[in-house]
Formats: sequence, structure tokens, C-alpha cells
Amino acid sequence: MTDLQMSLIAAAGVFVAGVFSYNKWQEYKARKSVERAFASDHDDVLMRSGETPVERQEPVLDLGAESPLAPLDVEPGSFAMDAPAPNVAPAPAAPAAVAAAPVAPAAPLPGTTPDTPPAELAESLVDPLIDCLIPLSVEGAVRGDKILPALHTLRRVGNKPIHFIGFAVSGDWEPIVHGGVYTKLQAGVQMATRTTALNEIEYSELVTRLRAVGDEIGAEPEVPDMIEVMSEARTLHRFVAGHDAQLGVNLAANGAPWPITTLIAALEAQGFDVRPDGRFAMPDGAGGVLYTLSTNVTLGADATNRLTLLLDVPCVAPARDGFGAMVKCAKELTARLDATIVDDFEQPLSDAALDEIKGQVAEFYQEMEASDIPAGSTRALRLFV
Repeated sequence: MTDLQMSLIAAAGVFVAGVFSYNKWQEYKARKSVERAFASDHDDVLMRSGETPVERQEPVLDLGAESPLAPLDVEPGSFAMDAPAPNVAPAPAAPAAVAAAPVAPAAPLPGTTPDTPPAELAESLVDPLIDCLIPLSVEGAVRGDKILPALHTLRRVGNKPIHFIGFAVSGDWEPIVHGGVYTKLQAGVQMATRTTALNEIEYSELVTRLRAVGDEIGAEPEVPDMIEVMSEARTLHRFVAGHDAQLGVNLAANGAPWPITTLIAALEAQGFDVRPDGRFAMPDGAGGVLYTLSTNVTLGADATNRLTLLLDVPCVAPARDGFGAMVKCAKELTARLDATIVDDFEQPLSDAALDEIKGQVAEFYQEMEASDIPAGSTRALRLFV
């Protein structure tokens, strides 16, 4: 038998296998459609909606502006939108519907409270500026009780959280809840975190798992183009990396090192909460952290001659004046502990130098505000975790 004959036989075998696989796939899809159509617990056809799916709102970002905190080893760029895009356009409310009580996400969303309205919470969960939005088309209406178990199996890919919201028959988008009825669904995967951007492997995993979830709940995901999503994710991560500013103020002992036991009592009297890892956190009065303090030694150490107060700049709202509060605390501790405020090179920091840094922080906050990611906002807290 010649090589040509062998090649023809092999090609014929591949063709037959392809046709067989295609037919089996079509048979599987048809069977799933029939099962959904004739399932005993299918949704009431009177609850179907003719509304069109929510269109994906694409953020427009422009990097390249010089950061006001460049002297502090931060090189952020400018992250700007042509116009803030609302998450969804509300549809007319269904008069006979009753809104269900919202159920919080698996993990509390930073910057929200139990009293946050469902519509506002939905905008924070699936945010067109920092999330890749994926509409899921459903035939008719679906009940939260029926789809929640499947949705709970897909919470994150890599370290990127995934959230789901639904368009309720009450006329608003809200987190998926027990007792809710939804005519449209939407998934959102966060495109960047403090450490990494959403990558091709994570996105492929998301699409595969989301299609499986869609088959289970009777929904078809409308997946955005991977190349476009990866470009947005990398741009967003450049913004996050460029604005990842943390400011430290050091206290150096003027005399003998401070005994840890004495130091802990002094810091607790100053208002710090002790963490299990040996760090101290200053509460912001609203359940968050204003700034932290480290003793710069291991948990088993007996004494230290240096403390470091640290402000996570993008995570503290300007109204709380985290830097001003941190400097005020540092000055009070210098009197309490007989210490001097120094920089990383053990040089004393004058009031003039501290005022200059405060001005840079104010400019940094203005830049974040102009980029539609205000410091301390839910959007910022999601990105800078």
C-alpha cells in the first residue's frame, strides 16, 4: 500500500470521526433543550420577558500621566473614562412583583453594609469599569432558588472573584437571592487585583465553567472576545500597579529599645487593635482600618527600637484624612515613647517634609477621583486587596 493510499485512508478516518462527534454534540444539545422544556419544575411562561440583554459597557482608559507621588516610589498612570458608564439601564417595573430581601454575597463586598440597597449592591458586584461583563440569556424567567446552587460553584478563577446579578421582575438589577425571579442574568469577573491581571488561562477556565453552569440552569453565556478582555485586564492592572501607594512613617527610639510588653500597653492605650500576626490596626470608626503599625520584629522578640506606621493610600477615603491622622498619632507616640520620626534612612522628618508629602497625597487622591476610582470607594477596595 502506497503512502498516498495510507494518507487518504487516514484523512477519511478523521473526517468520519469529525462527523460522528458533531452529530453526538448536536444530539446532546437537543436532549438538554428537551429536558429543560419538559421539566416538571420549569418556570411559568407568563413570566417571560421580551427585554433585550444588557449591552456591555466598555471603559476607555488612557495611561501615561505622571503621578504626584513619584518621589514616594510610585509611578501610577492616568486611568480615565470618556464618560462614566452606568452598569445597567433600569426597565419599567412590573407592578405585581414584590422584591425579595437581598442575600449577601459569599464574602462581604468591601465598602458595603447590610443596609446597602440591592440595586446599588448589584452595581458594585458587577461593575463595567473593573469587571468583564458576561450576559447570560435565559428563556423566560428563572427563580433564584433554582439557580443559586449552580452559581455558588463558580465563585472565582485564580484570585479573581466572580459575581452574578439578575434583572428582577420588580424592575431592578439585584444580587441573585432566594425567592427572587429574574428575566435576565449577568456575570462579572474582576479583571485585575493588586497582584495580577486576568490572564488567558483564567479566562478560558471561566468560559468553560460558565458554559457548564449555563447548561445546568438553562442559560447561554454571551462571551466577549478574549483578545479585547485581555487588553482591558492588562490596562486595568497597570493602573492598579501604578497607584499601589503605601506611605510609611517610622519612629526610632531615642534611648534603649522598648520592651514589647510595655509597648503593647502603650499602643492599646493609643487606640490600636492588636492583630494575630503581631501588627496593630487603627480602626477608622466605620468597621475599616485607617492605618496599621508594625513593631518590625518577630512575635517572640522581647524588645524593639523602631516602629512603622503604614497608610494604604488607595484604600482610605480622602475625607478620613488618613495621612494627617497617622502623622498626628506618630507625634503623640514620640512624646509617649521618647522617639523621633525618621525616614527609611534614619534621617529625621521635619514638619515641612511631612507637609510636602501631605500635598502629594492630596494630588494623588484627586487623580484617583478623576479616574472614576476614588480612594476608599468600593471599586478601589475591590482592586487593592
